[in-house]
Amino acid sequence: MLKPNKLASKNFLSSLDLSTEEINYIFDLACNFKNKKFSIEFKDKVLGLIFDKSSTRTRVSFQVAMSRLGGTTIDLNPNTSQIGRGEPIKDTARVLSRYCDVIAIRTFKHSDLEEYEKWSSKPVINALTDLEHPCQALADFLTIKEEFFDFKNVVLTFIGDGNNVANSLILCGALLGVEVRIACPNGYEPNLSVIKKANEIYENKNLLKITNDPYAAVIGANVLYTDVWSSMGEESQKEVKDKDFNGFTINSNLVEKADKNSIILHCLPAYRSKEITDEVIDSKKSRIFDQAENRLFVQQALLASILS
Repeated sequence: MLKPNKLASKNFLSSLDLSTEEINYIFDLACNFKNKKFSIEFKDKVLGLIFDKSSTRTRVSFQVAMSRLGGTTIDLNPNTSQIGRGEPIKDTARVLSRYCDVIAIRTFKHSDLEEYEKWSSKPVINALTDLEHPCQALADFLTIKEEFFDFKNVVLTFIGDGNNVANSLILCGALLGVEVRIACPNGYEPNLSVIKKANEIYENKNLLKITNDPYAAVIGANVLYTDVWSSMGEESQKEVKDKDFNGFTINSNLVEKADKNSIILHCLPAYRSKEITDEVIDSKKSRIFDQAENRLFVQQALLASILS
């Protein structure tokens, strides 16, 4: 029977904190949890949640995952704690390390997450920053694996802003050897350091493609993926971005250019009729709600491995 193994890195700040073998192990363990083939108790273990950004799926999936592991969760809302009054991260991290066994943080600046990691004596998990969303990428690739059984010859096309989700898809895709195509308007390309790191991992550098042409990017693709055009904190840019992203909506015309057995993913929340149409999001090709459900199981597997 598969059992949780300790991860090489106690923290999970980036997709690169896991090896290819560890990612596949997380997938296997997640599937065991999902199919109720395995259970484990972490009684008296406490997960601390620090969320500077709004959340539905990430917050609930972490809370349910920890509950199913037999532990408890403390939601440290910045509006009702000293965090929101400007207490230094190094003080907060050192205190929480004495109360919690693992801390998941959803914030804006990735450097703040790294500051928590520096001062915390307990594992820190990236629940989303402006740079990466690695827990989301794990759920995404698990969903792809469930559909296609492995990653051989799979082409993943992401259409939209080269944001934190795109960055983690690129890095996780590189570790798994998946062809990743990013189609975005000029000026909205993914982080250059992320592209560089991915190219250092890929054995075949042609497996990562960045383009400004969504139609070229979807030809023959097995997976079409999109995200909101304006992320949290970008509300003031909404009107400009809506204009810049005109033509980057996943609609039936784009889907027809992809592989006939292609699937549709979206990390949610979705702004229907903007980055994706109602027709597509509710189509038989959509695996969006399976993808959302998989957040629970990969985080259950991740927590079990970190706490082992």
